[in-house]
Amino acid sequence: MTDGAAIDERTRRALPWLVAVAFFMQTLDGTIVNTALPAMARDLGESPLRMQAVVIAYMLTVALLIPVSGWLADRFGTRRIFIGAIVVFSAGSAACALSGSLGQLVAARVLQGVGGALLLPVGRLAILRVFPKDQLLRTLAFVTIPGLVGPLIGPSLGGWLVEVATWHWVFLINLPVGLVGVAVARRYMPDLRAGVAQRFDLWGYVLFGASIVMISVALQGLGERALGFASSMLLLFAGLAALGGYWLHAARAPQPLFGLGLFAIPTFAVGLIGNLFARLGSGAIPFLMPLFLQVGLAYSPAAAGMSLIPTALGAMLSKTFAEPLIGRLGYRRTLIGNTVLLGLMIASFALVDLETGRWALMLHLAAFGIVNSLQFTAMNTLTLGDLEGGNASAGNSLLSVVMQVSMSLGVAAAAALLVAFGGHTQAQGSAAVVQTFHAAFACIGLMTVCAALVFAQLQTCDAPQAVPRVPDEH
Repeated sequence: MTDGAAIDERTRRALPWLVAVAFFMQTLDGTIVNTALPAMARDLGESPLRMQAVVIAYMLTVALLIPVSGWLADRFGTRRIFIGAIVVFSAGSAACALSGSLGQLVAARVLQGVGGALLLPVGRLAILRVFPKDQLLRTLAFVTIPGLVGPLIGPSLGGWLVEVATWHWVFLINLPVGLVGVAVARRYMPDLRAGVAQRFDLWGYVLFGASIVMISVALQGLGERALGFASSMLLLFAGLAALGGYWLHAARAPQPLFGLGLFAIPTFAVGLIGNLFARLGSGAIPFLMPLFLQVGLAYSPAAAGMSLIPTALGAMLSKTFAEPLIGRLGYRRTLIGNTVLLGLMIASFALVDLETGRWALMLHLAAFGIVNSLQFTAMNTLTLGDLEGGNASAGNSLLSVVMQVSMSLGVAAAAALLVAFGGHTQAQGSAAVVQTFHAAFACIGLMTVCAALVFAQLQTCDAPQAVPRVPDEH
């Protein structure tokens, strides 16, 4: 089947629910794990401040597979790839629960990331081909709602599972959902594929993917001293060489993975580079805050998870006024001012200590959620707003890759700062470890403020004519 014209009405009604549940499973996993990291560390005999590889491995795997998801669906069909993604994600979840060492857990997270990377893109592709244009906005809006619900319940659910059971159940709860998902997908996921499969830019993909992995591993190795200086520098230069090779390849390839013409669009270029740097702070906080609350302030896992709920509520509140605010102030003023404010909000977490009341902390986190969500909305609508035709798909895919890479680098930067300030050698709950987190928050906040320099390159006229409605969190 090559199009959605022959889809029956029951399938048309069930498909958005199927994709929404898959999206929920993916976003829940992305937030539930962070709260359980200290418990995992204790069980595996590791420092909780060295558990970042569990998060980074998943994010990098997702980033690497996003560009190939559409081609796989066109080549093998949406039903086969979607079901396969659920199976692989569930198998990776089971492998995570069975892991007996940090190395095994990281490898299992890579397997889980393979499935997670394909779930939403393939599901969204099926919706784009089944529903007419006049129904797309409403349908995609419905599918993205679980993307807000997952972060709302993920941290508290993860903390509760750690307390009443073990951290293994953070992964095991995916298995029954995956089993139901396979059964429903076999019945309601249409088997759509392209009439003529496009040629995939394999060489470009190899160069681009290799550059992402090598640069990320090199920066992580340099920051955490996990690799020798010579090995890290060798990886870094090899990664930069691969990136340069891709740039030259894309300049002459007839159908490159990501065409260089995208960067001739001012709003896309500024928005993409701004995303890369601004998300370093946004990506670090979901990793850093649960650790800070448990390792630094001695919160229980459940209390730490509950304390993070206001962040998700603040993000939801931001949706009610983000677009009118951007329309009133314009992209340049919104992004410069909000990026500085976001950095200061992150740095201000250095003021939180053992004497800070929980209500004050929760209000602080709610304010962060509002500012952070406004940042996402402004950055992503700016980046995608002027893309048209064939550029839209490639630009959206590249933005998704950059978001994942930036968030993984943010986690790596946060972990490197904790190691640099000596937090991994200090007793949990001590004043010294709290000061280590304070220093990390301050540094990450200042890094985020610097991203405002990128958005300062916008001209008043460099903005979409209207705020486009696009998914802004993932």
